[in-house]
Amino acid sequence: MKILVLGAGALGGYFGGRLAQAGADVTFLVRPARAQRLAGEGLRIASPFGDATLPVKTITAEALRPGYDIALLTAKAYDLDDAIATLRPAMDGHIAVLPVLNGLAHVETLQAAFGAGNVLGGLAKIQATLRPDGVVQHFNDWRWITFGELDGSLSPRVQALAAAFAPAIGMVAEAVPDIRQRMWEKMVHLGTSAICTVLMRAPVGDIARAAGGVDFMQGVLRANAAIAAAHGHPMPEAFMAQYRAMFSEPQSLYATSMLRDMEGGKPCEGEHILGHLAAAAGRAGIASPAHDMALMHARAYENRRAAKRLSVG
Repeated sequence: MKILVLGAGALGGYFGGRLAQAGADVTFLVRPARAQRLAGEGLRIASPFGDATLPVKTITAEALRPGYDIALLTAKAYDLDDAIATLRPAMDGHIAVLPVLNGLAHVETLQAAFGAGNVLGGLAKIQATLRPDGVVQHFNDWRWITFGELDGSLSPRVQALAAAFAPAIGMVAEAVPDIRQRMWEKMVHLGTSAICTVLMRAPVGDIARAAGGVDFMQGVLRANAAIAAAHGHPMPEAFMAQYRAMFSEPQSLYATSMLRDMEGGKPCEGEHILGHLAAAAGRAGIASPAHDMALMHARAYENRRAAKRLSVG
């Protein structure tokens, strides 16, 4: 199985690097400067599960041609259009795109671009970053990637990908028949986290210690579970119990990347996550002022950012 990884940053560098370390046939699609650095220094990973410096194969966009089985897509949602354009030369009707982006909206976009049968479902749980010195820094024991066919089958290509991941160290890969349910579960969790931390501009613990904060977060969690159920994906009670506890923890420092992006003056995934949830709530006839306010907040932030009127730092 030949695997193309779009980028060698935090997620692509870590998961792709661990695959290459395990002997898989991996090629990283990168910009020329990153390709030059990888050629000279190798792909460097720092992780609690073992550091590595790996010689890796790279290719740049102008040289990309068909010939791969899987394309691992780890871009941010706001870079999705560029990622689609970059991948087009490799799309030959055989290659399958495995996106591990946050949210759900990207699935329909990718299916429209490449065909429904050429898109898998996937999600990742990992905390990592690409350091300024080019090292992929993995921080903790979060190391999961989950994937599957969107029609619920365990196809030969999904099983082959699981077999490629199996010997890799420092990560846990799972092929599942219910990837849509798993993605909705992450959407409920992520949507609740994003709405609450973005509106309050604070991590979970600070919100929980504020009067009414726990009730607010629990209400958003219930609303997101209702949205998912209305779209055919009810949340298991064990899932709800886990996240009721998480959104009640007064010492939690948990915050979303969306909040960090806003605090850093960067583009955010507001439309992709908050917009998708607000639209899904509307289709289900579920009124949730918190969803509408969070989306308005993200849109107003992007308007200020576009006008270069942000005060950052």
